[in-house]
Amino acid sequence: MRIFLKATFVLVLFLPLISNCQNAQRDSFYVANWNVENLFDTIHDPVKDDKEFLPDSPRQWNDEKYEQKLTNLAKVINYMNNGCGPDILAVEEVENINVLKRLIYKLRDRDYMVAHRDSPDARGIDVGLLYDRSIFDIDSLAAIHVELPDHNPTRDILHVVLIHKKSKEKVHVYVNHWPSRRGGEQKSNSNRVTAAEVLKSSLDTLALTSPKSNVIILGDFNDEPNNESIEQFLGAKDFDCGTATNSVWVNLAYKKFSNKEGSYFFGGKFDMIDQIIISTTFLDGKRLEYECNSFDVIKPPFMISQKGNREGGAIPTFNGNIYVGGYSDHYPVGAKFRVKGKK
Repeated sequence: MRIFLKATFVLVLFLPLISNCQNAQRDSFYVANWNVENLFDTIHDPVKDDKEFLPDSPRQWNDEKYEQKLTNLAKVINYMNNGCGPDILAVEEVENINVLKRLIYKLRDRDYMVAHRDSPDARGIDVGLLYDRSIFDIDSLAAIHVELPDHNPTRDILHVVLIHKKSKEKVHVYVNHWPSRRGGEQKSNSNRVTAAEVLKSSLDTLALTSPKSNVIILGDFNDEPNNESIEQFLGAKDFDCGTATNSVWVNLAYKKFSNKEGSYFFGGKFDMIDQIIISTTFLDGKRLEYECNSFDVIKPPFMISQKGNREGGAIPTFNGNIYVGGYSDHYPVGAKFRVKGKK
């Protein structure tokens, strides 16, 4: 009798939470981006440079650490969107599609599917997309190759076209992980400018064939909103929500960046290198609409370093080669979109 009463109490306690999430998903959807920091399995891939994350490496990357990493990532993802999880989640620094399948297995409250393509990055780290198939159907998937000036292999840009089931609107999602600043910001700048030009070319082609497309561009750009790759070459600008803009692309992260906020803690300061950029079709008051000022850097309290040289930053998996058992060295970013009435 005691066991029956306890089970009944738990069921009643959690039903309102599930109902609230389902109700919210009818009229809105939540989009997030997260560089999950080296999500590798423990199996050697002979065509990738994955030796840093193998059981016999100095980091001793084993099944126990891998499972803990997946559990930690799932905890943060479930925290997003007021505990409901994101409806679309772009991820960077994943080794292959299998690690993403293992991740969504730990996210059983949502019906996530994986969109992914292997890219030519030397370390084998790719980008990917998780989407809830109860809310979105997938229309198409393509990998956009980025050829750098020095011809070093880098991550492809993933272009996923989703169809929002309720509104029937297509949403073009571009997932990016632009070249790093290794060797210095200025020396490596041309690589990120190249990535911006490749993305812009794809966007220009889309504009010719479908000028009113709903586009969400997100990822780890390794540049900030005011850097030339994003503001000049891509053309993503700051904007005031509710005020007309002449820009085609607006950067949801710009206001937070201007307020000295950021997603990545490095060298004693925050950088806003993880961003969400949208087409102004989300600002025209029609079918799908960005919810003003909903963009945020997602900082679960349990993910924040409380001391040491990373105080205030995200708790990573490793600090150098020392295993910390954390989450990622990046905080996720997210934004909310609303589904409006008929056209």
